[in-house]
Amino acid sequence: MKTKAVRLYGTCDLRLEEFELPQIKEDEILAKVVSDSICMSSYKSSHQGAAHKRVPNDVAEHPTIIGHEFAGEIVEVGKKWQGQFKPGDKFSIQPALNYAGGPVGIHSAPGYSYQYIGGDATYVVIPAEVMETGSLLPYKGEAFYPASLSEPLSCVIGALHANYHTTPGSYVHAMEIKQGGKMALLAGVGPMGLAMINYVLHREDRHPGLFVVTDIDQARLDRAARLYTVEAAAARGIELHYVNTAVENPVELLRGIAGGEGYDDVVVMAPVPAVIEQADAILGFDGCLNFFSGPGKPDFKAPLNFYNVHYASTHIVGTSGGNTDDMKEALDLMGKGMDPAGLVTHIGGLNAVIDTTLNLPSIPGGKKLIYTHIEMPLTAIADFGKVGKPVYDELDRLCQAHHGLWNVEAEKYLLAHADEL
Repeated sequence: MKTKAVRLYGTCDLRLEEFELPQIKEDEILAKVVSDSICMSSYKSSHQGAAHKRVPNDVAEHPTIIGHEFAGEIVEVGKKWQGQFKPGDKFSIQPALNYAGGPVGIHSAPGYSYQYIGGDATYVVIPAEVMETGSLLPYKGEAFYPASLSEPLSCVIGALHANYHTTPGSYVHAMEIKQGGKMALLAGVGPMGLAMINYVLHREDRHPGLFVVTDIDQARLDRAARLYTVEAAAARGIELHYVNTAVENPVELLRGIAGGEGYDDVVVMAPVPAVIEQADAILGFDGCLNFFSGPGKPDFKAPLNFYNVHYASTHIVGTSGGNTDDMKEALDLMGKGMDPAGLVTHIGGLNAVIDTTLNLPSIPGGKKLIYTHIEMPLTAIADFGKVGKPVYDELDRLCQAHHGLWNVEAEKYLLAHADEL
């Protein structure tokens, strides 16, 4: 079967090409990709090429398909897996395989490391590594975009599961954010910050009592407050504050909201030294600083108060991605009604992938969602009504009916009328 895909050949060398997929083996699966959400990690790998830890050294001779936040439908199942999967099943993929037999060792991942599987393609071959690690995840939802967003949501789930706290005199770490504690999310209204707000407000097992979300962009703070309201948080027992920290003394402001005691859990959503310093300064006793957003430079550094490390038991954790259980948790929450549409601000087709990926940091807004079987320029949802074409007008109407958000009805309409774009 032929596929059309965006392939990485080297540093900033992405190409949209059509080529033949190999016949699947008995331990592989042929699948149709429907949607892929473009991630900053794809931007990093496309700009680093073979220097990226997940990209093979011989990528110039054996190009890989990019995109790792994808969902679709199974087309053909190899003999080994016919008892577990069947054609027509919807799926999501856990890209962090942690599989030692892959082309780049334990860092092997669809969307970085493989010639025949990645999210920015029409059809892919799901290899044995994905199957053997249980990384092909069944999905029962009505639309495909939540399954594409289950991977980024799993990253925030994994991050909060990695937080920990201690008890004086004990050497046992109590994993997780502190139940009923004080939590701050700094630089927290970007795409992944919105995902974390959504998760904190919807998880059932634990939540903070005080939740402070900060940024220096008031428009983005206002949008977050409309999507995830103070009232909705209060109904779940969470005192939620959206705070603009573009003030003379943000540390004093934030500590004041926390009653002067500092925070139990502080998550840093931007690799900016000043934000890390701010996070360190607002930690309370036994406070856990979670450095979420990975820096692009290997020599990235920021000051840390080691007096507080010694005498106030403050500490720091960092995670990269979520595991398969985290993705399953994300899919379960979506099945119970949690909609991740607030992350998405732009929609496009496969033809929009290269420019979007290479220029992602300079494109404003949140997640850029790609439907791989259509041709459509990357278009902001807020601009649908300005295009002047009937299909866009209807997409605008459907999104306005959902508070300006992407939704199940809009996805179905787009897929059914893609040839009219």
